[in-house]
Amino acid sequence: MSQLKPRQVSDFLLSHGRPVVTLAEVAELLGVSEKAASAALVRLRRSGQMFSPQRGLYVAVPPQYRTWGAVPALDFIDPMMRVGGFAYYVALLSAAELHGAAHQRPQVFQVMVDRPLEDRDYGRVRVRFYQSRRVDELPTELRNSSSGQVRVATPAVTALDLCSRPRAGGGLSNVATVVGELAEEGLLAIDAVADLADRYPTASLRRLGWLLDFVDSGLDTDPLREVVEAGARGQSDHLLQPGGQRRGPRNQRWGILENADVEPDL
Repeated sequence: MSQLKPRQVSDFLLSHGRPVVTLAEVAELLGVSEKAASAALVRLRRSGQMFSPQRGLYVAVPPQYRTWGAVPALDFIDPMMRVGGFAYYVALLSAAELHGAAHQRPQVFQVMVDRPLEDRDYGRVRVRFYQSRRVDELPTELRNSSSGQVRVATPAVTALDLCSRPRAGGGLSNVATVVGELAEEGLLAIDAVADLADRYPTASLRRLGWLLDFVDSGLDTDPLREVVEAGARGQSDHLLQPGGQRRGPRNQRWGILENADVEPDL
């Protein structure tokens, strides 16, 4: 039988580089039943040494985060999604931040998932979920976290997601800033964007093209424009600000009604 005491669980897990565990694994570590392990975990959660992002899943909290009531979402999102059976990737401003282009630190951690999931708050850590039926079809990159590796949207996916959901990106002006920074850092390739044309609405593609030209990104957007034109014959103009009023100057190059002012911070 293990000699590990319940109060030692968090520090033991952290020192062994396995901060995320299941109830069954805690029971095995302590050499007790799952019922007894659950009672021990309740005490550890109350003391801030552990927290549970998902039923049956527990995360050891390092001392520097114990006033948060959790750890950064990057360090638990992958096991949380795997336990819940969700396809996912880190998205929008959270992905942009990981690419070095968020401009300002996002106030929430944003995740794209393949089916509806309620937003979660864990102390100071706020996780927001957005649904897309194409999660599994879109390219991602793997980034390291304390619990393993995390799927993160590529720069092209990040830019198109932000253009699809500008409100989730802090508004069009902030999206323009992020898109401009991705381009400035050499992270955004027009060919990579054009390759995703069949997986995004025409409005998102047009909006991204317009923004790249507007911020003087230095990218040749003609290949994207050609793809958009080939797939958008007969479509009416799209709105720069989705959900806004259908009025404003028409941008002929992108088939966009400029119904909002955009002021990037570049």
